[in-house]
Amino acid sequence: MPPRLNKRQQRELEELEALGKPEQAASDSEVEPEPIPAPKAPGGFAALMAGNDEESEEEDIDQTKPSKSRKSKKKKKVTTTESPKPVVVETPPPSHTPKATPTPAASKKALKKAKAKEKKAANDELDQALAELSLKYGKSQSMAQVTVTGQTFADLLSVSVQHLDSEAEMRKFFGSKVVTANKDSGSQGGPSRRKAPAVRSQLTRPQPTWWSAKGREGLSIRALSDEEVDAKLKSHGWEPMPQERWWTVEYSKRYKSLTKVFMGTVLSGDPQGFWDLLGKSPWHGDTLLQVSEVYRHREEYAQAFDFVDRALFTYERAFVGSFNFTGGSNRLDFDYVENRPFYLAVHRQVADLLRRGCVRTSFEFAKLLYSLDPWSDPHGSLLHLDFLAIKSGMHQWLIDVFDLFNGEKGDPGRINPSLLPGWTYTRALALRVAELSDKSDHSKSTAALREALNDFPYVVPLLADKLDVSIPASIRSHPDFKIETGAIGLKPAHSTAHLLSHLYAQKSHVLWKEHSDWFLETVTSTFSALPSRLPITPRRKEFLALYDRLEPRYSVYRHLVVLETTHKNLFPFIDINLERVRGLTCDPLPPPTAVNLYGDEYFKGVDDLLSFTTRARTRREREVDERRLAQMIPDANFRQQLQGFFNDNPNFVERFPGGILQFAQAIAQLPPDVLDDMMMAQAMGGPAAGGMDAGAFAGGMGMPGGLDIEDLNPAGPVPVGVGGPWGAGGNDGPGAEEGGGDWSDGEDHGGEEEMIDEDEEDEENISPMPRVIRNILGRFWGRAPAEEESSEEEEGELLDDTGVD
Repeated sequence: MPPRLNKRQQRELEELEALGKPEQAASDSEVEPEPIPAPKAPGGFAALMAGNDEESEEEDIDQTKPSKSRKSKKKKKVTTTESPKPVVVETPPPSHTPKATPTPAASKKALKKAKAKEKKAANDELDQALAELSLKYGKSQSMAQVTVTGQTFADLLSVSVQHLDSEAEMRKFFGSKVVTANKDSGSQGGPSRRKAPAVRSQLTRPQPTWWSAKGREGLSIRALSDEEVDAKLKSHGWEPMPQERWWTVEYSKRYKSLTKVFMGTVLSGDPQGFWDLLGKSPWHGDTLLQVSEVYRHREEYAQAFDFVDRALFTYERAFVGSFNFTGGSNRLDFDYVENRPFYLAVHRQVADLLRRGCVRTSFEFAKLLYSLDPWSDPHGSLLHLDFLAIKSGMHQWLIDVFDLFNGEKGDPGRINPSLLPGWTYTRALALRVAELSDKSDHSKSTAALREALNDFPYVVPLLADKLDVSIPASIRSHPDFKIETGAIGLKPAHSTAHLLSHLYAQKSHVLWKEHSDWFLETVTSTFSALPSRLPITPRRKEFLALYDRLEPRYSVYRHLVVLETTHKNLFPFIDINLERVRGLTCDPLPPPTAVNLYGDEYFKGVDDLLSFTTRARTRREREVDERRLAQMIPDANFRQQLQGFFNDNPNFVERFPGGILQFAQAIAQLPPDVLDDMMMAQAMGGPAAGGMDAGAFAGGMGMPGGLDIEDLNPAGPVPVGVGGPWGAGGNDGPGAEEGGGDWSDGEDHGGEEEMIDEDEEDEENISPMPRVIRNILGRFWGRAPAEEESSEEEEGELLDDTGVD
């Protein structure tokens, strides 16, 4: 009994029978016969249906056999089947084509051909686009867009999101149980566990102990206009790059007000003020980074790492819309002060991850830092990537980037990785690693190392010392291999070359441990015969021309400042007055081309939104303030004088709702000479001392946070001494024990007649008082006491007389 046909086979048989009758009728007439439908490919099912019903039955029987047997049967059918009339095989119209399911082999073959056609068409479009870019922008700019392997520069800078998770990398090394147990043990004794924030993050892993996140917390992002981009390119001397967009973060009015309070807290030197500010706004980026730095100085690295994560999370929520920090084509303008905290947070994240041993995650964050501005590289991410690329197994990435820039003439001022000493040596090492994995000869890597040795010979003795290998004495004594220890006597570009050589040898010498024999052999053979001076190679010449500019050198200096704890020994190579331009920890070394800075101009018109509220302070808050004030001012007598000075002036109470603690933080920001004059004027009784008023003390100086000296007494020209500053109507002020009494009531007091009669005695009785106050202020704010002409015995007597210990 023949097997039962399925519905598809029955339908095909019916169609064949219907097509057979018109063919017979057409043969008797002169009408052209209708072609019989047949597939193009001979291996399809339709080719097996060209015979009679018996062949269809055979096809159904052999349907379960492999395709090879079907092909052989097909050939047999062609030789045995008799056709009454040759049939012209043509492609039928789509409406008459029977449905045929191709074999899996034919489907794969057709799919492969289709993919090849698509790839060829894409390559043609890419070649056409490259030709257009080459004509429009020239070689120097198309260079930075496409590599020799077909990868674009944006592809090389794109960030792998899955490798931004340091916890996932740690799980690979230690296992999930160990990491989970470590997290559980670290959370014991900490804050009570709360539900994890229902938010997603690519840069961090939000923790249950974090504050709740609502909105963007005052940060937003916008693309720079064409005029702003043109101004930036002009300031740097660059030509525009295609397929590149520049962005900047913007502060809301409230966020800018909080930043103003933050700057006042930084200048006051009270770390508790940062916690007060976080209590008011827990997602202020600058404050989070500053608190992280406080923990880092205490060597509490886990807490420091956590607050850097929070700062990254703060900025990530502002990156919405078209800005994608993982794509590799979006840039964040470092010249805007609003963007620099994010650069600083990413850089510290790179250093913290490297300290924890998460080299793959650290490499990905360093690549992110590089992609934000690859042309000026503000934080020197390239100085991390040369080490991390080999350490994390991404040596091919470094080779691709090096080959992309190698030999290209870009714009002056754009940082070229192929010109850096570390990258030239690391490229040779990367080629060596690739050759070892492929088991090929080492001719290419040896040639690259010889090239690096001639370009930057300064690295040779430094790396040899780190590897503990002995190089020949002829090389060691040669002037081009001299080890420099500072910038004295060197030009800025040469000093930077030696600095980068020291930096590379310190960080990357561990990578050369297994290749020390190869290094020594290549050095010895390359410099077997040395001239009096080595010729300056084209790469070294380009390097010196690049780092003769200030902006690229600032990138290296800023890299060292952020890593100060581990690279402070390299500070002598910095050829600028570091203390003058260093700035604050929250904004180290602002760029010379900065558009804005945290200062009076930036905060002009911004409300002074203090962390203290205007409501009445509770008893508990007052007790906390008293304890903090006691920590700031250990001297009880001076603390009492300052309290009386504050309480007796109602304008102070209105101006400083935070009480005496806020007032102490504010006056701590005054210049030392201004504050000394104020207190001396108070001690002398204001107008009686010569009519010194607040305006005279100001001298054009303003207090941080928008508080001018005149604000201490808004009554205008009224002298500071008016109003009974130190215990009006009492004996709280300095000198009360000497008969000073109440100096603010305008009446004569005991001892005043002698001061009028003899000027010398007046100087002896009054002048020691500011020195005593200065000594106390020196202990209060950490200033060195002023030089005093009086002897130690006189100082002791004065201290005893005033009652100040």
